[in-house]
Amino acid sequence: MLRSPGKIIRCLIDDFTTTLFPANCKSCAGPLEHASIIPVCETCIQNVVRTDLFACERCGDAINLDLDLEDMRFAGLLAEGFQCRECKLASPSFESAVAFATYTGTMRLLIHLLKFSRIRRVAHLLGGRLAEAVLKIEGRAAQNLLVIAVPLFRTRERQRGFNQSVLLANEALRWLKRLRPEWRLTAGHGALVRIRRTEGQWVLSPKGRRRNLKGAFQVRANVSGREILLIDDVLTSGATARECAHVLLRAGAAKVWVATLARAQKQFVQQQHEDAKQYVAAWDLPTGSKV
Repeated sequence: MLRSPGKIIRCLIDDFTTTLFPANCKSCAGPLEHASIIPVCETCIQNVVRTDLFACERCGDAINLDLDLEDMRFAGLLAEGFQCRECKLASPSFESAVAFATYTGTMRLLIHLLKFSRIRRVAHLLGGRLAEAVLKIEGRAAQNLLVIAVPLFRTRERQRGFNQSVLLANEALRWLKRLRPEWRLTAGHGALVRIRRTEGQWVLSPKGRRRNLKGAFQVRANVSGREILLIDDVLTSGATARECAHVLLRAGAAKVWVATLARAQKQFVQQQHEDAKQYVAAWDLPTGSKV
């Protein structure tokens, strides 16, 4: 009885729709209780949380606990953060790549709904999560960043009807204006263009991915002296981010930062981190506890 008229109407619509057109959540397979064009229940959406994997501060790749324990031990003694061996051997052009979550489970499903099922509402839903990822570079990056979404080739964007990275970037900007009103972020998506069609990165080897993207991007605006925030939906090998950053720096950009919704991680490394959470070092246990 204390509900507002709007909430009452919304409940009636939900009851009517879910009764006549019942559907299940594509993530947990449970029944959808609310009318929505996004076929994922609110519980699964709320369960998409920030990644807490210990990762390289440059590329965001989770460390291999079997190989990098010595590096971790020494990193804890140093002022600077940990960098993976790949970044030490071939440092990326960008300053740091941050992501909100791991590219798995419900997050992976939601990104697929946006990209392949063309449900634009997903970008509105996930914009706040991307904004949280951007906040990870607060204090390190400039406050007047030029925000550029990774471009699609024109025919692919025409087929899809939109560039998902542009939608996500614009939603994140809307959130950041509220969260950090003192920041002066500017959208400049047209500053970087993809000038040739490339093969799907997922079918290529790491070396093939780098070769595939060589010469694929071009800067068509003045970025001289600017710090750039490069936005994409997913970072996998980092080849796209590296090439975009390389082109932007060559055009005169001061620094390039990368933010994505999700970061793909090697499954066995991710499992290592999950298993490690089940153990507590003896010195972390309360006094008198038995190991």
